[in-house]
Amino acid sequence: MVAKLDLRQSPPAVTQSMHRRLRELTGRDDPYVHAKDRFTRLATELLPELRAKVRAARDPLTTAVRLAITGNVIDLGVNGALREEDVRHAVERTLSEPFVGDTAHLRRAIAQAESILYLADNAGEICFDRLLIEQLPTDKVTLVVRGGPVINDATLEDARAAGLHEVVEVVDNGSDAPGTILGGCSAGFCQRYERADLVIAKGQGNFETLNEEPKNILFLFKVKCPVIAAHAGQDLGTHVLIRGTDTKTEPGGIGHGREPYPGN
Repeated sequence: MVAKLDLRQSPPAVTQSMHRRLRELTGRDDPYVHAKDRFTRLATELLPELRAKVRAARDPLTTAVRLAITGNVIDLGVNGALREEDVRHAVERTLSEPFVGDTAHLRRAIAQAESILYLADNAGEICFDRLLIEQLPTDKVTLVVRGGPVINDATLEDARAAGLHEVVEVVDNGSDAPGTILGGCSAGFCQRYERADLVIAKGQGNFETLNEEPKNILFLFKVKCPVIAAHAGQDLGTHVLIRGTDTKTEPGGIGHGREPYPGN
């Protein structure tokens, strides 16, 4: 008998349960492994061109931020039919997409931080994150990936395939949720989280699970559903760099008791 889903939980928690059951039914530890490899190869091919764009920009940090958010299009929870050409088109539109964010605040937060946690989202997308990470003091940065496969979220294997281990320390959070549910993460990750001066969190899943946390967190993602649009106070499709305190979250958090939004 299949257990009923508890829709009072956050969407990432519901999706975690769904994908654990999916792995049981298919007998596959990582059903998305081939898709993840495909988009990692694509993003790796694009990286030299994108890095050149950052270097040539008048404001390299802001350009890197916008490209990192563009990478959030590689989300198979939202669009399982995503094509490589869709990613290429997203890259071409990067600087013309609606963008809302206080990059001056980001710059100050980076300068003031002695330790930075960068919470990654999807495989392939982390190649775009590398552009932003290279703009940070890399000796102060730890990249965090998922502790186990879920949708096309990045794991340690995906981060290594993208070469991120050559740039910064990479660890996993001990959880297979498509977000950061602190109660389900490892003690080692939670200690790093508590010690970090600044957390940069990619994707809607991290926003949904951390937006109420009393922590210095900056969220970077593309707004992909009406509920997140309402809480972030932005239109669908907008690329945002937003502080947790800048959202319109009501008591109880985002999405509790609603249908699960599978993507991040």
